[in-house]
Amino acid sequence: MDTRTERLALPRKNPGRAAVACLATLGLLGLVLASPAATAGPAPARGAAADPSPARVLPAGFDALVGRIMKTFDVPGLGLAVVHDGRVVLARGYGIRKIGDPAPVDARTLFGIASNTKAFTATALGLLVEEGKIEWDGQVTRYLPWFQMWDPYVTREMTVRDLLVHRSGLGLGAGDLLLWPETTYTRREIVGRLRYVRPATSFRSAYAYDNMLYIAAGELIEVVSGMSWEDFVAERILKRAGMASSRPRHSAALAASPDGNVAIPHAVLDGRPVPVAVDENDHMNPAGGIISCAEDMARWMLIHLDGGRLPDGTRLFAEGTERQLTSIVTPMPIAPPAPELAAQRSNFSGYALGFRVSDYRGRRLVNHTGGLSGYVSRVVMVPELGLGIAVLTNQESDEAYNSVIYAVLDQAMGAPAYDWAAAYLKVRERAEAGTDESLAAAEARRDRAAKPSLPLAAYAGPYADAWYGPIDVTLEGSGEAARLVMSFAKSPGLVGDLEHWSRETFVARWRDRGLRADAYVTFVLDADGAVVEARMKPFSPDTDFSFDFQDLLIKPVRR
Repeated sequence: MDTRTERLALPRKNPGRAAVACLATLGLLGLVLASPAATAGPAPARGAAADPSPARVLPAGFDALVGRIMKTFDVPGLGLAVVHDGRVVLARGYGIRKIGDPAPVDARTLFGIASNTKAFTATALGLLVEEGKIEWDGQVTRYLPWFQMWDPYVTREMTVRDLLVHRSGLGLGAGDLLLWPETTYTRREIVGRLRYVRPATSFRSAYAYDNMLYIAAGELIEVVSGMSWEDFVAERILKRAGMASSRPRHSAALAASPDGNVAIPHAVLDGRPVPVAVDENDHMNPAGGIISCAEDMARWMLIHLDGGRLPDGTRLFAEGTERQLTSIVTPMPIAPPAPELAAQRSNFSGYALGFRVSDYRGRRLVNHTGGLSGYVSRVVMVPELGLGIAVLTNQESDEAYNSVIYAVLDQAMGAPAYDWAAAYLKVRERAEAGTDESLAAAEARRDRAAKPSLPLAAYAGPYADAWYGPIDVTLEGSGEAARLVMSFAKSPGLVGDLEHWSRETFVARWRDRGLRADAYVTFVLDADGAVVEARMKPFSPDTDFSFDFQDLLIKPVRR
């Protein structure tokens, strides 16, 4: 859980109290540390060498540009890291951690990085490959004998590499309702229920982003290493990389350090950004659980741009592992960009191991996005230029981080300046208008006069889906106040009132309005007028794909 591209991220699919200061561990890396109010030229951190020529990669008036982008897209706070030629050009915070609180974002303020975690999980597997404990093309069942997919052939042939590259045959976001909202299933139970998720395509034939198999990868790491995914990543990656502020789980965020240096997530509700709760769901950690800061993401990018080498000359991982992590395995479809974004037209695009690989203005990009409730981010590296950019935000605007990133890319590549914020604003406004039109069209087709065929009580009862599990429909109230309520038994946060739409269709209005994922619920009757199943689908076309209601086949549980 990429963001609105992929969740986690989730669902976008869907931490903390402040970070431990880590400047002392920086070594030879240069850092610029500044508050959002700093407008003078950046000063290097004590004892560190800053890039002597930031103008090579930062546009003129860069701080003002970032501020304008944040204002355009209502982003309260932003953490930004730019590295170039082995040095940190910028590691800085902009804005505030929480609306209504003046505490500023700085270089150590923690954000959920969501699906940018996937590269850490892939790196963890790479370390185990280097140690000879697993093989990239070793069958998953060799390490997890209990692992099962729907198709026995896929179960037998699924490899460690297949867990990471989104070509398993699962549909987009399939099974994510087992992760978001937070579930009472254990992580092992979540992976075990993959056997009930029907494939959408044949094995290795198509790209479709998923989070579930990264959860399986986390289970594999635990079995092979004898350490939980969280402990392995913390000890073998974050600690050795000098990422002292970062944590492998959101549930640690609120207690990360005593000064509360955590960016609180925000979501747009009723047209304005408002603070939302930190998602403390540890089940999704291998797919999107890490919290990090600008300082630490600068370190992470420098290590990858140097083929796995640490500042002291030792290695976090081998150069061959870097090649594995950044080599395309699964081709991804290339759609033409919106007219305003024409310069982003790609010649190739594919998924590697925890990274996407594509091109921009003739240069190869190694990148990924991340999205959870209230957090979106993107990391982009251009190995040919020794350039890396990470943007972490506490509001769900992909347009904001992309506007910053493409401004830096254009400067570094010598391209003419372009107003990316204005371009993305037009694209967003057109998309919002399209959503409004779609919802209006659905309302126009609605036959309000068509009442349910049965009394409301006849729709109530216990139901179940093969892969999700138990779902209850109950009748609350009486007379004209009577209403049906749908509750997903393993997801305490997924409780909704069923508002009648037309005939046998209702709309589940989730009581947690922060979910922004209302869904149609249509009951199917047999010839005798008894409910035989219920199907669901998102109410709005811009519902995050991790709410994969359409994959459910809900059957009454006969007593």
